[in-house]
Amino acid sequence: MKKRFCLYMMACAAVFLSACSGKEVTGVYDDNGWRPNNPIEVVATAGAGGGWDTTARMAAQTFEKEGIIEERLPVINKPGGGGAVGWAYMTRKEGNPHNIFVTSPPILLVPLNGQSKYGYEDFTPLANMIADYAAFAVRADAKWDTLNDLFDDMKKDPSSVSVVGVSSPGSMDHIQFIKIARAAGVDVTKIKYVSDQDGGALTQLLNGSVDVYSAGTSETVEQVRSGKIKVLGITAPERLEGETLEDFPTAVEQGIDETFVNWRGFFGPAGMDEQQIQYYQEKFKQLNDSPEWKKIREKYGWNELYMAGDEYEQFLDEQNEEMYAILEELKLLR
Repeated sequence: MKKRFCLYMMACAAVFLSACSGKEVTGVYDDNGWRPNNPIEVVATAGAGGGWDTTARMAAQTFEKEGIIEERLPVINKPGGGGAVGWAYMTRKEGNPHNIFVTSPPILLVPLNGQSKYGYEDFTPLANMIADYAAFAVRADAKWDTLNDLFDDMKKDPSSVSVVGVSSPGSMDHIQFIKIARAAGVDVTKIKYVSDQDGGALTQLLNGSVDVYSAGTSETVEQVRSGKIKVLGITAPERLEGETLEDFPTAVEQGIDETFVNWRGFFGPAGMDEQQIQYYQEKFKQLNDSPEWKKIREKYGWNELYMAGDEYEQFLDEQNEEMYAILEELKLLR
């Protein structure tokens, strides 16, 4: 009884201090820690239909459907700048734990190449949820049948082969190709990369404007099934499971000792306290372990890659150092 009275008095004090300071009370604290008391806004820092948007919507849907989180989780899109517009939006939510967003390697790459003044260190990492991988595809009638065929030509003249992706130079579609090509012995400083952020990258490949399409594995499946393109290699450490996906050879099995993971996780704004962070880590762990989320991973060809806490923070720091080194070699640091 005494403990409950103390908690009640603390809550009253918090409300009083909040009123005096003009700040909104965000969430409820009780014997079980913190919990939200308003809908949780889930931000996809891109337009509808892409990887960030799909991950945000599937996570929000599963949280609600499985009753893991009782509050609603509306998803909003904040596209632009390869994520930069959404990250700027999230900086204005500092201290409000009712706002989270999904992100991936561009939150490292885009700030490093000077296209955003906000990076991963400006937010609160909560949990990584999945791993996706890159695929390098060519037209079905292209002369190359393996990555080694392609890279043999690029070793002779790197600029003779054009590579297209939807991300800007120095961001993910560019860097995932650079990382594998560099391990194969190509002079990556001379690679011709074409950025098509308007959604026409695959069209450019099919009409012969470019030679290679650097994309996510799931973005190539339908065109492979229709016989229009072929995948020379993927960046996963081993072959993926699933119809068609299982046919994609890895760079590793072709003797190229390198991988690239498109990790995808959730962050909150700066200023979250330990109890708020713990709440989300526990909820994302429940999501990761749920049968429904496993079905979603299988549907989209995502691999499990759950990380939280110190493990996730260390992973991000290591990834940032690696991306820094690649951009420095390409002279794309800003």
